[in-house]
Order: sequence, then structure tokens, then C-alpha cells
Amino acid sequence: MDSAEQANGEKRVRALLIEPLLARGLTKPKGFTKPVDFDAMVAKVLCPKLAYMTELSLAALEEEVAANPKGKGRDQMMIPNEILERAAKIQPPAAEASPLMRAVFAAALGRDAMAGNWGPELLRFLRKNRSWPSSLNVQGIKAESEAAMRKVEGIRQRQASSRPVSEADQKWFASRNAAQQKCEEIRDLVSGGAA
Repeated sequence: MDSAEQANGEKRVRALLIEPLLARGLTKPKGFTKPVDFDAMVAKVLCPKLAYMTELSLAALEEEVAANPKGKGRDQMMIPNEILERAAKIQPPAAEASPLMRAVFAAALGRDAMAGNWGPELLRFLRKNRSWPSSLNVQGIKAESEAAMRKVEGIRQRQASSRPVSEADQKWFASRNAAQQKCEEIRDLVSGGAA
């Protein structure tokens, strides 16, 4: 996302999320007692981090945040982290937009994942959990990858022998290939010094 797209995205967040929530009568989240603190959080956290979202996704997020008010009087917005979590479920950020994903794939962990062909499973973990995987997580990711590679091999064998492959397996196969391509794009991005 270039600087113009980022600026337009931030304006979209303010117009389609923040302003409608305030117009509904929701107040600042707990802990933001001064208007200047709330304004700084909106300008430095919510707007920049949600700038990637489409108008439709922002409208869906606004509806969800408005339907789940916080505080004793049920008149406060969610805290920023909760809004960001819900946003990621509605429209996950692109891999390029995530510093965490870039850092993981730039590190030895990401290089090992690409060399060992478990990058797609690592990427799925990162998208779901938004946290650096622990050694126990890595074991689970590798086990998931081993099962995936057995499935890939089975699909390839059926294709090679002209046996039918179910539509569900074809979709899964295409999805894993797309995830592998995304991992390669992230690897290329970080190896090119853009991380």
C-alpha cells in the first residue's frame, strides 16, 4: 500500500467506523479519559492499522462494534485491541500489511518453513493467532504440514493416473498452492530488504 492509498484508507476508517460509532452515542473506551488521548489512539492505531479494509468490511466492523458496547452503561466502544481482533476476523490484512508475518518469514523460522515446505501452515497459524509461534506451536504446524503433504501427494498421484479428484480436494489443493505462492511473495519481499 503506497502513501496515497494509506491516507485514503485512514480517511475511510474515520468516516465509516469512528464517526458512525460516535454518532451512535458510544463514548471513548475505558482508559481514554482525555479526548486528546482518544484522538491520538484513533490517529496512530486504529486508522493506520485498519486502512487496508474495504468500505463493506468497515461497515460490517462498525455494525459489530456498535452491537457490542462495553462499560457499565453499555455506552463505550471496545478497546482498540478488541476492535483490531474483530477487524482481522472480518477482513484479515494482506500478508504484506503484517509486520509480524514479514518478521517471521525474515527470521530463521520462516526460512526453515520455506525449506521444509511448511510455509502455508505457518502462514495459516500467523493469520489465525497473530502471534509468534512457540516451539510447541511449531511442532503442531509441522505435524499439520506432514498431513497436508501426504494429501498433496495423494492428489498428485490420482491426477497422474487420471483418477478422479473430488471438488473439495481440488479446492483444498488450489488453496494450499495459493498459500505457498503467498509465502514465496513474503519471502521475496523480506529478502529484498523491504521488511
